[in-house]
Amino acid sequence: MKYWLILVLLALLPWGLAAQNAPQQQLPTAPSATKFPPQQTAPLPPSPTADAGGPSQPTSASSNPQNNGNAGSSPQSSSGSSQASAQSGSSSTGTAAKDESAKSTPPVAAAIPADKNGTGDNVDDTLTTIRKRVDEVNVVFTVTDKRGHFVKDLTQSDFRVYDDNKPAESIRSFSRETNLPLRVGLLIDASNSVRDRFKFEQESAIEFLNQIIRRTSDKAFVIGFDTTPEVTQDFTEDTEALSRGVRMLRPGGGTALYDAIYYACRDKLMQDKSTGATRRAIILLSDGDDNQSRVSRDEAVEMAQRAEVIIYAISTNVSGTKLRGDKIMEHFADETGGKAFFPFKIQDVSDAFLQIQDELRSQYDVSYKPADFAPNGKYRKIEVLADNKKYKVRARKGYYAPKQ
Repeated sequence: MKYWLILVLLALLPWGLAAQNAPQQQLPTAPSATKFPPQQTAPLPPSPTADAGGPSQPTSASSNPQNNGNAGSSPQSSSGSSQASAQSGSSSTGTAAKDESAKSTPPVAAAIPADKNGTGDNVDDTLTTIRKRVDEVNVVFTVTDKRGHFVKDLTQSDFRVYDDNKPAESIRSFSRETNLPLRVGLLIDASNSVRDRFKFEQESAIEFLNQIIRRTSDKAFVIGFDTTPEVTQDFTEDTEALSRGVRMLRPGGGTALYDAIYYACRDKLMQDKSTGATRRAIILLSDGDDNQSRVSRDEAVEMAQRAEVIIYAISTNVSGTKLRGDKIMEHFADETGGKAFFPFKIQDVSDAFLQIQDELRSQYDVSYKPADFAPNGKYRKIEVLADNKKYKVRARKGYYAPKQ
């Protein structure tokens, strides 16, 4: 019996060795898996409970989340759906998930949800909803009587707004903005032409900032300019830091007035990321005699209008005669809805700052929808009129329509 068992085992031994030495299929390593990714299995046919309209397609993190729960999906697709849901949650705060989904989903399909039949026939309607544009213009203005006193108690019915010589289609909002947060740029001429009165101007500017800036809501920055603009203190509500920024300035060199205004509007005030409505203003202290700028006066005015900045100009010319520089300062103020001040003596500079402070707390704000608005980038004229002919309204002269 033992001999027969031994013979059977010896007979089976070759087949066992052959099975053991058979070559095994190797799994791909990480590089080969990347180079030759596994093929995706074909989508399962829709179950009887699925929506009609053809077989459903795999969806990514940015696709319609309602399609992720189709009946008849395999365990593997369920796992993919949970991962897509996780990516969808993170896509609301960043672009990583959107970038991943763009690899597998066409741009239109990723941006537009499918209709009820899953055919995407409502693409045009959805695009119309997504691309709807709100055309609204905001204007801050000041009202004075014949004596130059501020009028602060008017209502919306006391005004008429014209855009490009046509009445506004509708008024969206109107308010008396005596406490609207301020974003102020203090631009001080530090060229050789103002050397003899520079110290007094510095102290007057510091006193103005201490009075106008409220720590809870307002911010300001300081720029000194001669041949180039220099930021000595960036946006802050700290009046001590602003004062140090003013005292850092030293007179010398030429005057690049237009460059300073252009830079302050484009790179500072337009870049302010404050939430909610604010008023943007530039306080310009100079004799207006530009001799170094690379941009023109009209380019500087245009940038101020695009940034919706009001310019208040204080002339440092105390000769008693209105010079060419004074007319330039007046032009900047008129085009932006501000005001130019011409002190008779250097001590009157502080009085000009007090008048600006009072005006910034005595303004109105109106938002309206223009008639026949066209997003063509062209300049459009603004005119705000008071029904009472005794009142004078001062606002910016116009704006540039956004270009689509």
